[in-house]
Amino acid sequence: MLLEVGCEFSYLAEVPTHSVFQVEPRFDRGVLAVDERWTTTPATGLSRYVDGFGNMCRRTTLPPGLSSWRYGARIEVPEGLDAESLDAREVAAEHLPDTALVFTLPSRFCPVQELADQAWSLFGQLEPGWRRVQAICDWVHDGITFDYLGTAPLATAADVVDTGIGVCRDFAHLAVTFCRAFNIPARYAFGYLPDIGVEPSTEETDFCAWMEVYLEGRWWTFDPRNNRRRTGRTLIAVGRDALDVAMVSTYGGPELLDMTVHAELVGSSGAD
Repeated sequence: MLLEVGCEFSYLAEVPTHSVFQVEPRFDRGVLAVDERWTTTPATGLSRYVDGFGNMCRRTTLPPGLSSWRYGARIEVPEGLDAESLDAREVAAEHLPDTALVFTLPSRFCPVQELADQAWSLFGQLEPGWRRVQAICDWVHDGITFDYLGTAPLATAADVVDTGIGVCRDFAHLAVTFCRAFNIPARYAFGYLPDIGVEPSTEETDFCAWMEVYLEGRWWTFDPRNNRRRTGRTLIAVGRDALDVAMVSTYGGPELLDMTVHAELVGSSGAD
């Protein structure tokens, strides 16, 4: 099926400010680009590179004054819900691939040592594998209140436990941290998530964060914020936590005036 996805950022900068954007879908998950476009006002060059996690990034320099940066794409994505396997098993540390090991370690927003005892108290007696990971998602989904105004930009998973409040980023950080307490590789993920097969959200469209967990020899999607398999989920980037995959990283202090995000179904594959 075909989706239209994209975003726009408006900035006010006092001086030229180098920046990196991560807003383009990854095209290694069965996602195909039908059309992609960048529009910048004023016109500014962008260069493209792939970071150490395989994510597409754009480097540019914000000019002094007002500027806007718009990305849009029409993409073809697989139909159907996120894949699942209820019997998928955990992989012992000695059998993990080299590239998965880093996702068992603590990171800036995922302080495993601080929450390890709680993780084992809550989930240590559960069946290892998919069911334990799903139990973690259930606990985070039910125990944390979603509130844009109740969390801080630098809140860690431990802070989220203390306050009981967060946004999808915080839900993902907490679930990732609990998984890593069991040496289950878990990585932060974010992207576009259209309202397909669910009640339309009353909230303004935004990027969505979830996690990917390594079980039975592959990475699986889990979404502690929505806690259900979804259709049309489109990955932008993965990393150890949100610090690795900021939508925009600026090397200076420009003021973000506005940000909008869109993701919607526009037709079946091959249709206009």
